[in-house]
Amino acid sequence: MEKVIEIKNGIIRQQNTTILSGLQFSVGPQDFVYLIGRTGSGKSTLLKAIYGELPLSEGTGTVAGFDLLQLKKKDVPMLRRKIGIVFQDFQLLTDRTVMDNLLFVLGATGWSDKTLMQKRAMAVLQLVGIEKKANTMPHALSGGEQQRISIARALLNKPALILADEPTGNLDPETSEDIMHLLIAVAKEEGSAVLMATHDMNMVNKFPGRVVRVEEGVLVER
Repeated sequence: MEKVIEIKNGIIRQQNTTILSGLQFSVGPQDFVYLIGRTGSGKSTLLKAIYGELPLSEGTGTVAGFDLLQLKKKDVPMLRRKIGIVFQDFQLLTDRTVMDNLLFVLGATGWSDKTLMQKRAMAVLQLVGIEKKANTMPHALSGGEQQRISIARALLNKPALILADEPTGNLDPETSEDIMHLLIAVAKEEGSAVLMATHDMNMVNKFPGRVVRVEEGVLVER
């Protein structure tokens, strides 16, 4: 089966500085992969290259069927339809309800049929067990609930890949475990691969997956 991510001999530069080099990295369908490493080691740089925020400077790379070297600005929204992103700080729109947050994303990624949009939004809310909060404003939710909404949002377009950037970073240990159980379960349900950047070694040890470390500008598989 085709890999969801495949990077060979990859180099990523930012403002003429090489951040990561010699990248040999692949993620298969439904893999669960941790990306670990110190702050500033280049974890976020790799994630940004995967979702089209930063170019792959050299080498070859494909993500969800898109060629990173050939990626044009106009292709980035299409790439991001194949990727769900879960952020540490949730990044929900605070001026609208949970349902309207999800409908906004669907509209921005090319959906137009209002009935289908409502149906899909409710389906992902049910998947993360929070459908009763559909008409709630984000500020009225706990951190754990907001992260569930963030995961629901990431699932809207049935992504081949979920990128989770420190998804438990702002949560207490018990809530973090709940979110990890949820992330693993919904990824399996939806058939998505997961690449999760984290500092939280407790989670890495508790929930088995492949572990890749960013160390001195290269990736090392543990």
